[in-house]
Amino acid sequence: MTFAALGLAEPLLHALAQLGYKTPTTVQQQAIPAILAGRDVVAAAQTGTGKTAAFALPILHRLAEEETPVGENLVRALVLVPTRELAEQVMESFRQYGAGLPLSVYAAYGGVNLGPQLQRLQQGVDVLVATPGRLIDLFTKGAVKFRELRTVVLDEADRMFDLGFANDLDILFSALPRQRQTLLFSATFPPAIGDLAGKRLKKPLRIEAAPRNTAAKSVKQWVVPVDKKRKTDLFLFMRKDRDWRQVLVFVKTKKGCDELVERLSTKQIPAEAIHGDRPQASRLKALEAFKAGEIEVLVATDVAARGIDIDGLPLVINFDLPLQAEDYVHRIGRTGRAGQAGEAISFVAADEAPLLAAVENLLRKALSRDEEPGFEPKHQVPPTGPNAVAKPKPAVSKPKAGGRGGPSNWVDEFSDNKPGRRGPGRGGFGGARKPAGKPRGR
Repeated sequence: MTFAALGLAEPLLHALAQLGYKTPTTVQQQAIPAILAGRDVVAAAQTGTGKTAAFALPILHRLAEEETPVGENLVRALVLVPTRELAEQVMESFRQYGAGLPLSVYAAYGGVNLGPQLQRLQQGVDVLVATPGRLIDLFTKGAVKFRELRTVVLDEADRMFDLGFANDLDILFSALPRQRQTLLFSATFPPAIGDLAGKRLKKPLRIEAAPRNTAAKSVKQWVVPVDKKRKTDLFLFMRKDRDWRQVLVFVKTKKGCDELVERLSTKQIPAEAIHGDRPQASRLKALEAFKAGEIEVLVATDVAARGIDIDGLPLVINFDLPLQAEDYVHRIGRTGRAGQAGEAISFVAADEAPLLAAVENLLRKALSRDEEPGFEPKHQVPPTGPNAVAKPKPAVSKPKAGGRGGPSNWVDEFSDNKPGRRGPGRGGFGGARKPAGKPRGR
């Protein structure tokens, strides 16, 4: 099937050709005709399989068909997202796909001055991408009016519930026109999403392009058991040993983000952090520098798990496992996108066994484990798979030579005396890499 066969307008087809999109993904094949026909849709698909294009393309097509200029402070299509980073990403995708159409797209989110947003919305916007809290602020000030709203999208709706946006969504839906098209898109669908769909959508088409709450098959996943205090040294060692050149690292806390970046900086490794305490301008600057290859390691909390779309990102490291198992799927979905290969490695300490069990329960499979010689944990991670049976294993303690807790044959994180070992899951992403390209929005 081709995008032309889906009935999309010629300017959209031209934009897709320019972006290198050749054939629609499964979720696009199913969702685009339904949205063009005006149906409500609930779509579950693995991250990186083209969910944004699945709703953006038909929305742009329908708006262009109307050929009606938007009025002051009015919005014709609304996309609700949980984070600022995702708002910027979705806005950029709409702009890329609609480059040949006379339609306006704008993003509004918190953490920045309200004034410019108030001023821009006076002109009206065809497509507004917004976080719920900031949209409520704008609505109460009269900067946004919904009487011409045609379509509303909840992108990553499950994350909105995780972040406590349930009340905000109730407020917003009470202000929206009753006659509208409503679309729900996400990679994971907890029970709360089903309740929302039952209350807010009208006989929706349910699309399951892949089993719910699963990771893309293009991502190779495995676990390295390690003692918590040795995670940083393990990362430094593996980075040098495997010659990692572009790595996205997820940690649990903002403090952990800053501490890891500080340690990397002492080793002259270009690194930046993205978390909720950093100003939006700093977060965007760090993300752009990472995409351009100016920094090699981007360390983030889960605030970035759904707002980073980097073409060709080879590797994701879970330095800490997430508290919510669903976030694991979104984290590792930053790699292996659009059918490309990717790798996701999780450093797991003994006290994270319940979190690992939750992830494996969500994935319905046990993740393979591979201890790193010289970093074998003294505190063993207990079995967590579906058929887990405890197998006592003696603690391993090896002499240290040089460095901060590296293996016995490791002189220093940056010495030339490295083991050169390439075990399972290690050979796929070594060597120099080209800087990542610009966001594809797929």
